[in-house]
Amino acid sequence: MAQIQVTDLTFSYEGSYDAIFDHVTFLIDTDWKLGFIGRNGKGKTTFLNLLLGNYEYNGTIQTSAVFDYFPYRIEEEWMGECGVDLLERMKPNCELWKVLRELDELETDAEVLYRPFDTLSHGERTKVMLAVLFSGENDFLLIDEPTNHLDQNSRETVKRYLNRKKGFILVSHDRDLLDACIDHVLVLNRQSIEVQSGNFSSWWENKSRKDAFFAAENEKHRKEIGKLKQASRRARQWADKNESTKIGYDPVKEHDRPMRAYIGAKTKKMQSRVGSLERRIDREIEEKEGLLQDIENPVDLKMFSLTHHKEVLLRAREYGLTYSGAKAPVLQNMDLELRQGERVFLHGRNGCGKSSLMKAILLHAEEKSAEERERFTEQGTLTAASGLTVSYVNQDTSFLRGSIQKFCESRGIEESLFCAVLRQLDMERVQFTKNMEEFSEGQKKKVLIAASLLTPAHLYLWDEPLNYIDVFSRMQIEKMILSYQPTMLIVEHDVRFRERIATRTVELEQ
Repeated sequence: MAQIQVTDLTFSYEGSYDAIFDHVTFLIDTDWKLGFIGRNGKGKTTFLNLLLGNYEYNGTIQTSAVFDYFPYRIEEEWMGECGVDLLERMKPNCELWKVLRELDELETDAEVLYRPFDTLSHGERTKVMLAVLFSGENDFLLIDEPTNHLDQNSRETVKRYLNRKKGFILVSHDRDLLDACIDHVLVLNRQSIEVQSGNFSSWWENKSRKDAFFAAENEKHRKEIGKLKQASRRARQWADKNESTKIGYDPVKEHDRPMRAYIGAKTKKMQSRVGSLERRIDREIEEKEGLLQDIENPVDLKMFSLTHHKEVLLRAREYGLTYSGAKAPVLQNMDLELRQGERVFLHGRNGCGKSSLMKAILLHAEEKSAEERERFTEQGTLTAASGLTVSYVNQDTSFLRGSIQKFCESRGIEESLFCAVLRQLDMERVQFTKNMEEFSEGQKKKVLIAASLLTPAHLYLWDEPLNYIDVFSRMQIEKMILSYQPTMLIVEHDVRFRERIATRTVELEQ
């Protein structure tokens, strides 16, 4: 067992005005199963890179621990190699028998190591990397969002696996995973960092209580400050009025007025009283100024859903889909009927056709020609209501390039309104001057979600919208959907999100 002592840590990226970490100090234990929680762009991955020694910083990080990081970087030219040939590239001195042991714990057949890496699914790649990661001895492991793009079965396997392990920092926005796997939390608040024992739910309950207490205290504080300011204004007005009487009259002709010396002494006393009041107000504000800095008070989001004249918006009958050149269909014999007001979640293993179905629906709704659908053939029928307007969130963000201004022009979105929604999703204004390829994955997802919310539509097709999205924004989006109740077809593996949002779940067989 070792400790990691972080003392007076300060770090900012070159050319940035804002510090990611500003004189922060905390202590963590390498025996913990530590969940790392914070908003997108607040520095979670940055901190992991600081532990790995990838950036220069001010302050100190003292530890005897040896770190290893997930996910491993697999270069493009290596992707055609079998997993067994990549072990040494991922982790020097990696022993095959230990990797096989970990794969068995991950309920995964060893044959995945003998297939080209680029033929493995997201889930299979994740499991291979985790097996390599945990094959080491006495390493403290830095695990960065391991369940993105994984289907529910794979998530459950990873959850059970991590629950049996210890000695790691887990960066994740999946509340169910955090509750199952961690015994401590490291939280990047708005203005502070805290370490607390427990899982996500226990931390969230404590935070909610603390926020409510601070909000009540702050309300009392505002009332006290208001009374003090009112008293200060009255005293200042009296002092200024009397100050003006010290001059401007003839003491011979107006002998019945108080002497100048008397007025001066009284005014000086009042001015002193006013100064004392103002200093007291400043002290009160200074004592309380940090009270609400860490409170999460997200703005309510809005969306502009449309009402269609038909009740049924989508209908599939014995529908199947096969990509050109493929030997087997990716989807077959599917029946689906989507009515207005429903929020239907598509559920199934990776590769069962969820994303393909969404893309096919989008093409039908936009009434694309047969030539534009030539890369796949269809069986059965898939029909969309005439005049159906669809808003689509793609799970892939790699196409986001260039400035926000150009993006808004291409989508026909008002730029100022778009930036306002991004601010409501807690994206810093400094990001708006950057090109989108410089954004974090979570920030890119927020770009797509903000664009979808500003697109008036009858139907919202969201394909894994919450990948990389922070916990607080997930709750914010949940609240919005429950408030506006749009018609949605969603692929999302966040169990908590699906439990709250879905009106119905459709299982797809592979």
